[in-house]
Amino acid sequence: MNPILLPSNRPPERFYRGGARIDAFRREHGAAERVPEDWVGSTTTIRGEETLGLTTLPDGRVLRDAVEADPVGWLGAAHVERWGADTRLLVKILDAGQRLPVHAHPHDDFAASHLGRAHGKAEAWYILEGGTVHVGLREDVDLTRLSTLVSGQDVEVLLGLLHAIDVAPGDVVWVPPGELHAIGAGVLLLELQQPEDLSILLEWHGFAIDGPALGHLGLGFDLALTAVNTRARSLEGMRDLVRSAPASGSVFPHDADPYFRLERMRVDGAAVVDRGFSIVVVTDGALEIGVAGAAGERLRSGSTLLVPWSAGDLDVAGVGELLIARPPAA
Repeated sequence: MNPILLPSNRPPERFYRGGARIDAFRREHGAAERVPEDWVGSTTTIRGEETLGLTTLPDGRVLRDAVEADPVGWLGAAHVERWGADTRLLVKILDAGQRLPVHAHPHDDFAASHLGRAHGKAEAWYILEGGTVHVGLREDVDLTRLSTLVSGQDVEVLLGLLHAIDVAPGDVVWVPPGELHAIGAGVLLLELQQPEDLSILLEWHGFAIDGPALGHLGLGFDLALTAVNTRARSLEGMRDLVRSAPASGSVFPHDADPYFRLERMRVDGAAVVDRGFSIVVVTDGALEIGVAGAAGERLRSGSTLLVPWSAGDLDVAGVGELLIARPPAA
């Protein structure tokens, strides 16, 4: 199988605004008001939907079905021996056209015990256009107080509980399961996450979503909030979550390795992307990318390439920069 150049895959009518920055990054036009997420190489559906969110391949199949039909070809034997046909990865390009609500995601054990899901939702971000992110508690907060703030929708206090940190292009943010967070307006980022759509919303006022009905994953807030980390992080401790990415190599903290990996590669002449299932994003310049020994395709910044394991190593030529998203190492 050869690498596949993917167009954008933007589920419509999300509960927050955005999309114009994805248009600019992707060199597309005409985004609607609420298409703020591009689900790249997705085998995951939006919660409650049968197909919405899935990536469709040029031959008309959805990627999920293609991987299930040939898991070794797509993922490699070592991956399949450990995890089967589970890609263990969802990649998104996200444009916060407005500040997102304060929310958190459950960890694996909670998702398995209470939701019957194979994964929780750890996530990490590579910042493409900067702004402010809100992540991690500045002080300990008990569940009783948290529940009161949620039921009263005391947004100013809720947001004020979190560290507000300015981020710039090339910064990375690690969001462990359970960590409260909110992306600020104007931020464009590449997000790697576990392949689930599971969010516990603590805030919904002003957003196009029924928070009291949907914000607790059908569990009720008393139970859902027990998945939230209520312990504070010091400013020193925040360095474990927010940092500048190195110029090359692995960019996320080691704590993210059991969930996913992201490599940054600067190219000036020629380079090789090692074999393995991956999603390659061109973030700068123009690069010719193809399987070893064959002519490649010239890709400009904003392009996304879905790479099966069976494609082998990729030869890269030109001047530019790549981000290479991969599942955890088997």
